[in-house]
Amino acid sequence: MPAERGVPTVEVAPPVEEPIRVLVPSRIGPLGVEFQRTAITRIVISPSGATRRLFYPLSDYEASEFLDEVFGRLSEYLAGARRSPDLEFEMTAPELDSFGRRVLKETTRIPYGKTRTFKEIAEAAGRPESYRQVAAILERNPLPLLVPCHRVVPGKQGVGGWVGGPSRKRWLLRLEQELAAQLTA
Repeated sequence: MPAERGVPTVEVAPPVEEPIRVLVPSRIGPLGVEFQRTAITRIVISPSGATRRLFYPLSDYEASEFLDEVFGRLSEYLAGARRSPDLEFEMTAPELDSFGRRVLKETTRIPYGKTRTFKEIAEAAGRPESYRQVAAILERNPLPLLVPCHRVVPGKQGVGGWVGGPSRKRWLLRLEQELAAQLTA
């Protein structure tokens, strides 16, 4: 019914759904995966303490073809059977500004088995002088593995930091580079 003249109307926002948070084992340690409907909104590698308590083991959930598909794809990716998990995700992290979103978008464009430097990502995102900020943004990437920040390295030696730790980053880079080499041989 239309509002009467002079009487304000109030729009009621739809209720916010609680995310589904699942903890699963993986080749790089436990993964805490958060969903809103069918989109992944966060992945935490080896969550601990209070963060780990937010996630429930997959066995606590009813059987679900959707969850089986998601975790099957992540498992296949980490086993080298897939070049990408190819899963739907949303960048809902409120702490990301427009530059942060551009950095993550540019990071998704890095080909499997290849790396880019922080400086190259900064240039592609439109701020060549902000390579240190790129490193800080990627260190807080809410979607590691889906936004492959492990493929971004310093300009000099070493692999640099990663949200999952440098040893896991080296392992992922080695896995991808070896498989990419096999595919081109």
